[in-house]
Amino acid sequence: MTTLGPVEGGRWVAGVMPLAAVDPLAGAEVLGEPSVYWERPLAREAVAGWGEASAVEAGSAAQAQAVLKAISAPDSMRWLGEAPSALPGPWFGGMRFSAVGGDEGWVPFGFGRWTLPEVVVWREGTGLLAAAFAHEGPGAEDVLRSRLARVGAAFPAGYRHPTGGPQNLKLSSSRPDFEGRVVRAVETINAGGLQKVVMARAVEVEGERVFDRVDVLARLREQNPRCATFLFRAPDGTAFLGATPETLCRVEGRRLETEALAGSAPPAQAGSLEASDKDRREHETVVRYILKALKPLAERVEADAEPALLPLRNVVHLRTGIRAELREGVGVAELVAALHPTPAVGGTPREHALEFLLEHEALDRGWYAGPVGWVGLGRAHQMVALRSARVKESKARLFVGAGIVAGSSAESEWRETEMKSLAMLRALGGGHV
Repeated sequence: MTTLGPVEGGRWVAGVMPLAAVDPLAGAEVLGEPSVYWERPLAREAVAGWGEASAVEAGSAAQAQAVLKAISAPDSMRWLGEAPSALPGPWFGGMRFSAVGGDEGWVPFGFGRWTLPEVVVWREGTGLLAAAFAHEGPGAEDVLRSRLARVGAAFPAGYRHPTGGPQNLKLSSSRPDFEGRVVRAVETINAGGLQKVVMARAVEVEGERVFDRVDVLARLREQNPRCATFLFRAPDGTAFLGATPETLCRVEGRRLETEALAGSAPPAQAGSLEASDKDRREHETVVRYILKALKPLAERVEADAEPALLPLRNVVHLRTGIRAELREGVGVAELVAALHPTPAVGGTPREHALEFLLEHEALDRGWYAGPVGWVGLGRAHQMVALRSARVKESKARLFVGAGIVAGSSAESEWRETEMKSLAMLRALGGGHV
């Protein structure tokens, strides 16, 4: 574990004040692009962070679990006044899908990385609150007052809409390579080696000009209100951003909410999705896996009796909501270790599917399909990073995937991944897609 600021045994001091404003993203006009961003429009949850009061990196899954324990531990923060009860965070970050890499573009993100911003602005009720953070020590309270005064003096009162126009995007992704891997996966499934495996691919995207990532966030949240829009910026300026519909775990004390999200169709075919044998089998494997994983961690677990349709702009999913009362002492660290990766992004049997991906997928997923989100004292929300892209200057690497089961066809899985890519391509300004 690499500590870039004091985490293990460290303490911070924090202050908070109200802002006469409505949109955390609007702060980009005066504070620049946020270092972290998170918004769930339908839940009216939105938070933006600037700067880094501290950051911590993990080099493995075991270290990531230790980090999540440390940043969700009590007594690490001293608030000047009453602590806000609904603050999302204040730690933000994520981790890789798997330990095996190879893509240099992911190096700045590390295996896992979590940031405590210097300033966080979030929506609460009809207004905004701002909090500042500094390491406990001489002069820390003066630092907080200075940071809050800087934010309060000029924070825009209005809403941030996209300001740039569309642009032509140059796209490249090998269809024969992807379809060949799908055929190989189906052959392995038919031979009894797997029940399901999720194959992902990358789409290389080049714009006519540098991508305005604040505009990309503004489009993502407007076009995908049922998803969580997110951005995490690495130290070299590269950003990982997207809009994902899938919650890995939302923790409020001992209460857990999660979901199985698997089985997809174009919006025009939504009516046939619930009756699709292929999609129902794909979905049920995810439900069974989550219930089994939660059993040793929870006093009580319950799931919806039947999956419901989750309609998004470009795709419709089968969704089963799952709720649990956690055992004493179980938190986000234990849940991420138990749940990630679910069969919705890996496959079943899990270990065999992951071995298949390692051998055949030919893709370093990096943070794609990994857990991303925020962590605080006794609270956390981790999403599975789907519909996402790694973006730097005028280039983006976009990631999409599809679940392969018996009966899958290479052509239909290609079309499904094309459909899933539309959310990010349109957010990047691709007016022609």
